[in-house]
Amino acid sequence: MAERLVARPLTREAFAPFGEVLQTGGAEHFPINAGTTERYHALAAVTLDGPPARAILSIFRGQPVTPPVRLALLERHPLGSQAFMPLDRRPYLVVVAPPGEGFALGDLHAFLARGDQGVSYAPGVWHHPLLALEAVSDFLVVDRDGPGNNCDERPLPAPVEVVLPAAAAGAGNEEGPR
Repeated sequence: MAERLVARPLTREAFAPFGEVLQTGGAEHFPINAGTTERYHALAAVTLDGPPARAILSIFRGQPVTPPVRLALLERHPLGSQAFMPLDRRPYLVVVAPPGEGFALGDLHAFLARGDQGVSYAPGVWHHPLLALEAVSDFLVVDRDGPGNNCDERPLPAPVEVVLPAAAAGAGNEEGPR
């Protein structure tokens, strides 16, 4: 029998121990380009540790998982932050554990992210690889490229099943406050 982990809504406060939430609501913003564009400024920092490296932009295309969502491993990037921003405005699942050499099942946290929220994992934070929901989904990813081992994977001590809130089906497309 798998351990059960209940996903809760993604908020800045709840996610703060693991990184930053990327969303326009509550962000510093101001008009630019002669007033034709609103800039939501510095939503997260890009952290690059270790040997000389550069920040890169990529698109990850995630295949959807279907409930019940079963987890078997986590990964971490010890030399830099890694940010995900959904491009298709679909909800997705975020599973994290605090940074460190390892983790226990009791360290896991699950968040249901809305389609207008991104996340930036702090360096060393354990997280599950991309968990798209509903349909194939594209994500803009900002992370580190350069020398050094920047990806560690570890199996979970036991299988974990993530419980999605009943309202999660189709509810992740609503925008939060701007």
